[in-house]
Amino acid sequence: MKKILTMMLAALAFTACSTDDEYDLDYFTQKYAKPQTSETPGGTEEPTETPVAEADTFYVAIAYSGSTATVTGDVDKVSVSQTGADVTVTSTTDKYLQLTLSGTTTDGSLLVYSDKAWGLVLNGVSLTSQDGPAINNQGSKWLYLTLADGTENSLSDGTAYAERDIDQKGTLFSEGQILFSGDGSLTVNGSTKNGIACDDYIQIDGGTINVSVASSGSNGIKANDGFTINGGTLTIDVKADGARGIRSEAYAIVNGGTTTITTSGDCEVETVNGVRDTTSCAGIKCDSIFSMKDGTLSITASGDGGKGINSSKNVELSGGTLTITTTGSNDVGKPKGIKSDTGIIVSGGSLSVTVKKSWALDNGVDSEDPLDRITIEGTPATKNVNKRLVTIAY
Repeated sequence: MKKILTMMLAALAFTACSTDDEYDLDYFTQKYAKPQTSETPGGTEEPTETPVAEADTFYVAIAYSGSTATVTGDVDKVSVSQTGADVTVTSTTDKYLQLTLSGTTTDGSLLVYSDKAWGLVLNGVSLTSQDGPAINNQGSKWLYLTLADGTENSLSDGTAYAERDIDQKGTLFSEGQILFSGDGSLTVNGSTKNGIACDDYIQIDGGTINVSVASSGSNGIKANDGFTINGGTLTIDVKADGARGIRSEAYAIVNGGTTTITTSGDCEVETVNGVRDTTSCAGIKCDSIFSMKDGTLSITASGDGGKGINSSKNVELSGGTLTITTTGSNDVGKPKGIKSDTGIIVSGGSLSVTVKKSWALDNGVDSEDPLDRITIEGTPATKNVNKRLVTIAY
């Protein structure tokens, strides 16, 4: 059986059209999925790395226990250093590094340097750092993060970050892209910075992910180059002023899954050189297009000026169920349900927006007619567009 599996894996490594390759390994069962190649606004993006055959993979397992960690597997193929339960793994070869984490520590972390894409399986791990991120990926290639089936995993950062000459932007931080998959669960607790942060883009294909960020922290999920959810369950709760559930400096795409976002912070007000700058909370804030084609997305914002979706470009709903509720005051900011600088376009799915103050919709058009603030394509079965209440269903 092992020989047959190895031959199958080798064949899959050379099959470019394969989108879902299943690996049955000694340490765990892991499902790989290639990144989306047609959902990136503005063009098609091919993944830079794909999973490889078992023969081209190094396997390293880290078992945390109290104040220490035990590292086993192909430790002679990588560089491993540790201080207590703080473990650093460095891979500089052309092989594919596969790490598995398990066990519990209240004073530990994982730092990884890899020249190539690598895989990380959370197999029942509870990892709390005292002075920085729980997991820090300093590699610029894909991080394939799998939540092992049936496992519960948790990551927590330190209440203060030690100064280092590397980026440390959240409890789970990655320089390269992150792809989440698997059928386990992950709880991410952020007390100082973001819950999950990535200097590239993030894609969620599966798993149950819960992100909670305290009032002393920042955003729930922060991605520089885009955010996509295709499946799984994502729950985000952020309490900091001016924080966003999902902050993308590019696009935000919802293709499936169940996402629930709650923000409770007020506006963050800063004065720099005599100029007052106000940042309001938002369930999702993106600097490019927001697109929803399927799935369920529910956003609740209760702080002053809190918004549901705040996009620099179009907000487009063509499928799925989108529900937004804002209950905050407008003493400092204006708590709008959906704000877009270019347009709000609905052509399918179900939309429900309720606001206590200000306008439910803002598409950049200064009009007192609510219908001027949205573009409705086709003929919905239900259409009710008022200043503070919008319901549209196809």
